[in-house]
Amino acid sequence: MSIARRSFLTTLFGAFSARQVLSKGFDGDNDSYPRLVQGPMLGALGPDEATIWTRVNGKYPVEIEIDTDRRFKNPIIASQMLAKPKHDFVTVHKIRGLKSGQTYYYRVKVNHGDHLGAWARLVPDMAYMPPFKLKTAPALDKKTRFRMAFGSCARLQADARQQIWDAVALWEPDLFFWLGDNVYSDSESPVILAGQYRQQRSVVSLQKILRSVPQLAIWDDHDYGRNNHDRTNPMKKASLDVFRHYWANPSYGLPGTPGVFFSYHYGGVDFFCLDGRYYRDPDKDTDTADKTMLGSAQKAWLKDQLAKSNAPFKVLISGSGWSSAGGPGDDSWSGFMTERNELFDYIRDHDITGVFLLSGDTHVGEINAIPWSEQGGYDFYDLVSSPLAQNTSQEYLCQQPEARMRTPYSGSTNFGIIDFDLTSGVPSLEFKLVNVQGGAVWEPLVLRADELVNGARTWESKIDSNGVKKWQCEE
Repeated sequence: MSIARRSFLTTLFGAFSARQVLSKGFDGDNDSYPRLVQGPMLGALGPDEATIWTRVNGKYPVEIEIDTDRRFKNPIIASQMLAKPKHDFVTVHKIRGLKSGQTYYYRVKVNHGDHLGAWARLVPDMAYMPPFKLKTAPALDKKTRFRMAFGSCARLQADARQQIWDAVALWEPDLFFWLGDNVYSDSESPVILAGQYRQQRSVVSLQKILRSVPQLAIWDDHDYGRNNHDRTNPMKKASLDVFRHYWANPSYGLPGTPGVFFSYHYGGVDFFCLDGRYYRDPDKDTDTADKTMLGSAQKAWLKDQLAKSNAPFKVLISGSGWSSAGGPGDDSWSGFMTERNELFDYIRDHDITGVFLLSGDTHVGEINAIPWSEQGGYDFYDLVSSPLAQNTSQEYLCQQPEARMRTPYSGSTNFGIIDFDLTSGVPSLEFKLVNVQGGAVWEPLVLRADELVNGARTWESKIDSNGVKKWQCEE
């Protein structure tokens, strides 16, 4: 096993504007029991690297040991960092030198060995627990099958048990994407926001998923600030600082352009995770060519990344729904139709193939289609999962998107599953919406890469016409 002996991630964080408050926690001494208080959590994985997030209860050294043997016959200290008050005692370990598609076992040691003093004789170290497991991403040139899961809207106050994670575990995804409203702070205080993350990160049913499945995230309004907050949010810089502490994404924004947006490649698929809040104009502004959700720099980055991508599938991930359902002024892309259509026209005009859409927010599960084949392009499918842990809603059931592909689902909390198959002659994917019991709620939607090309008109053949006709919308 070839692993760098000590690989340090010096920082993923900028200056934490709320540090004067958040750093008042315990600073470490010989009379404390050093321990994990949240985590470990897997962050972004690559073919030769893994990211592991932890939070401990003081200023202690944190070690990650790793081995290919679950019995830990030859463990290696792959990373060692000091948890610091200014980072809220969070450490994010970037472990490099791994092999692609390989299963590794890992464990976390807090203040281990000589640092611990007398407590070494009194308190079992976490190293004596069974090790956790991770699997690195496939090699970049390997054609693969893999499964991703996604969801949005996890409100601890509405669902402290969060049984949905037991259902997620049944499906054994290789990746999990959080599409925003990952916590509900509804506050302009970074202290409150960080506290909500700590509570959510401690949910018992979530632990197995956090420790074994890579977690990637964007935000929406409730974990950015208050309901429907936009670029005028007075705490947006502080919100970003907190977000960077509690997620282990591969990157955050661009130099000189802060935000939570990033791109990520896994198993032959390119994911473009968008920040729909930091630069967003107020929803109620008149929809003109100047009105933006993404801001000019992020939009230019997205266009450039799409044009450069050779992946058969390119996934645009947004907290806000992509369809026209909400109408002008709504807190979704329907209030930013000029910019949305600009993006869709760009994809058409530059012959960019394989694009489909993910979103959340609505507290119902949906499959909607935007028939851009009528504009000379191809049909864009918006796959929607919401909520993970929140009350479902009837509010959006009567909205009319461009095309409803399935009856909106509000029967329970839910998450999305997408199975990618890049091993066959024509790459394909299959989308299912899964309920809290672990069962798919509709007939799956299947898309092939050759259906996401200019001139392909597909939405009419994929609609569940019987189910949609049976669905009655009561105004």
